[in-house]
Amino acid sequence: MSQIEDMPRLIAIENGERLAATFSQSEINRRLGGVLDHAQENRLDAVLFTSYHNVNYHADFLYCAFGRSFGVLVTADNSTLISANIDGGQPWRRNPDNVVYTDWQRDNFIAAVQKLAAGAKRLGIEFDHVTLDMRSKLEAAFPGVELVDVARAAMQRRMVKSAEEIVVIKNGSRTADIGGAACVEAIAEGVPEFEVANHATQAMIREIAATYPEGELRDTWTWFQSGINTDGAHNPVTSRKLQRGDILSLNCFPMIAGYYTALERTLFLDHASDRHLELWNVNCEVHRRGLELIKPGVRCCDIALELNEIYRSHDLLDRRTFGYGHSFGVLSHYYGREAGLELREDIETVLQPGMVVSMEPMIMIPEGEAGAGGYREHDILVLSEDGADNITGFPFGPEKNIISG
Repeated sequence: MSQIEDMPRLIAIENGERLAATFSQSEINRRLGGVLDHAQENRLDAVLFTSYHNVNYHADFLYCAFGRSFGVLVTADNSTLISANIDGGQPWRRNPDNVVYTDWQRDNFIAAVQKLAAGAKRLGIEFDHVTLDMRSKLEAAFPGVELVDVARAAMQRRMVKSAEEIVVIKNGSRTADIGGAACVEAIAEGVPEFEVANHATQAMIREIAATYPEGELRDTWTWFQSGINTDGAHNPVTSRKLQRGDILSLNCFPMIAGYYTALERTLFLDHASDRHLELWNVNCEVHRRGLELIKPGVRCCDIALELNEIYRSHDLLDRRTFGYGHSFGVLSHYYGREAGLELREDIETVLQPGMVVSMEPMIMIPEGEAGAGGYREHDILVLSEDGADNITGFPFGPEKNIISG
C-alpha cells in the first residue's frame, strides 16, 4: 500500500509534437478574456469548467469521460486543462497548458483542482453539470469556499459566435450537404436503413479529413429513418429495409472539433400519397416562413408563436413535437446545448448578429392515420447585421425529394 501511496498524483505527459490548433491563440484568448471579465465582476478567485462543451470551448480539447472527470481551471494567471492519465499525451498535444492526474489514489482530479486553485474562497463551477458528489468533494477540498454558478454566463457568451467559429460551422454545414447527397445516392427499395446511414457517414468523414487533415475524426454520424421509425427526431438507425411509398427522414450530423452541424430532410421513396403530400407541404410552408422570420432584433418566442398559427390554421398544432430550432456551435447528441437560444414560446432571447440558429419544424402523425410518419426540415442560418445567411444548400420539399430509388 505504501508503494502506491508514494506514486505521483499529478504528472505531465509531453509526448510527441503539438497538433495544429483548431482556433488561433487570439481566439482562445478572447474566450478566456470573457471568463476573466466575468470572474472579476463577480469576485471569483477561480473558475472550474467540467462539461464537455465548456472544456472544449476554452481548451480546444474534447474529452472522452468514460467515468472520469476532466476540467479547465481558469485564474487570472493561468488556464490549465486537467486530464486523466489514461489519455496519455493527446490532451497536451491539443493544449500545452495541461496537468495530468493519475489513478494511483482516489480523487486525484480534486487534487489537481486544489493545487491549481489554492486559496480560492469563491470558486465558479457549472451548476448544471457538477454532480452532488463532485460538489461535496469540492467543498471538502476548499473549506469555507463559496461555489458560484458560471454555467449560464458561459452559455450566453457561447451564443454569439466569432468569425473563426462561423468558418468551422460553415464547413460543417457544407459537409452535411455532402452527406445528404450520399444518402440519396444509397436510397433504393430493399436497402436497410443502416447501409444508407453508413454511406452518408463515410462521405462526411472523408470530407472532414480532407478539410482538416490534423483534425480528430470522431462523433460524425447519420440517423436515416424510414416508415414508423421517422416518428421521433432522435430514433436510432435500424436494419429495416426500405419499401416503395416509405416516408424517409435524412439526418446527417458532421462533427468538426466538437462543433456539430446538421442537415435534416423529409423524403419519400418512389411516391407519396395525397395525404402525405398535403402534410409535407404544410410543414414546408412553416419551414419557409420560419426562414423568413430569422433576423436580428426578433425574439425567439415571437418566431414560435407566429409559426404556431400556421399549424393551427391546418389543425396540426397538436402534432408539433418540439420547438422550431436551436443554437449551433459546441454541442452534440451527448453533451451541451445553448438552452437560452431555442426557438420556443418560453425563450425571450433576442436574435443578434453572430448567432447561429436552425429552423427545423416537425410534425408527427401516428401509425394508423392517413399520412402517418414524421415530417422534418432543417436549415442553419448565420445572423448578420442586416439579416441571416442560410448556409444549408440541400433542397427540400416534394419537388426535389421524392426519390426514384
